[in-house]
Amino acid sequence: MAKIGIMPPTKTGAFAATGAFMNVPFSSDPAGAKAAILGVPFDAGLHPTRIGARSGPASIREQSLLVRPYQPPHAAFNPLESLGLVDCGDADAAPGLIEESFQEIESAAGAILNAGAAPLAFGGDGMISLPLMRAATKGHAGLAVLHIDAHTDTYRGDGNAVHDRYNVATTFTRAAEEGVVDLAKSYHVGPRGPVMVGDVFEHTRGVGYNLIDGTELYERGLVETAAGLRKELEGVPVYLCFDMDFFDPSCAPGVCTPTWGGATAREGLGFLQALSGIDFVAADINTVSPPHDTAGMTAFLAATVALEILTLFCAAPGMAARL
Repeated sequence: MAKIGIMPPTKTGAFAATGAFMNVPFSSDPAGAKAAILGVPFDAGLHPTRIGARSGPASIREQSLLVRPYQPPHAAFNPLESLGLVDCGDADAAPGLIEESFQEIESAAGAILNAGAAPLAFGGDGMISLPLMRAATKGHAGLAVLHIDAHTDTYRGDGNAVHDRYNVATTFTRAAEEGVVDLAKSYHVGPRGPVMVGDVFEHTRGVGYNLIDGTELYERGLVETAAGLRKELEGVPVYLCFDMDFFDPSCAPGVCTPTWGGATAREGLGFLQALSGIDFVAADINTVSPPHDTAGMTAFLAATVALEILTLFCAAPGMAARL
């Protein structure tokens, strides 16, 4: 059994301690739940200026107490109740220990998937998506990834050292090499400059991914882009990777690599809502960096993104048939 779970809330007299996402039950056994939260308190410590995403899961859980479950008019129901959501605590990851942590993350996500639940993971930096996709592809043949981010995270990473091959910029390069996703059906949405390498967009397409860059996204329109994605991904199991730097730093300052020109909170949440109907089977939210946040606003927004993703789970064809 994977090492998942942290200490559950305890009750002392008339008072109960809190700590789970939106106060859902803690459980180290997700059997019976249709979705489960998994914290992934990991970063590799390789970012040149911002270290802190390892604290993201705790901050998202803390700020989630500000989130309410009903979202009329588009979702006037409680997705936490519909999914029987539980919080499985944290994977046994150790910041800086890449390969060992990847094994633990994959194992923890695999335990949730094997129990019949869809994992929603809280990072952690963008590296966490690779072991999470490794776990998801085992039970979902033809898995595609929909990666919503200010960056493609598909740099070459040709060095021999572990940190050359595995870092936040190479997550999807390694995913392509390992064959964990169907490249022809996988999309990067929203990447924009400035970037470290001038041909990274061309390289990303050369690897085999579809890329809708930030300029194209806004010229086409977010709602129209979402409609196109729903059509292209019909009948495909999809892993959703949401990097919080997709948002503009004006509403999400507490991220590892803030990049101006991103989505407003309204635009980003509306884009997620417009993806309803895609068969999402697992997801992560990454790159919240509490030491660089302002009054918890990025974590609060991430918790709201989590609610939107849980709502998307409810609308996913494979899940909807079980509700």
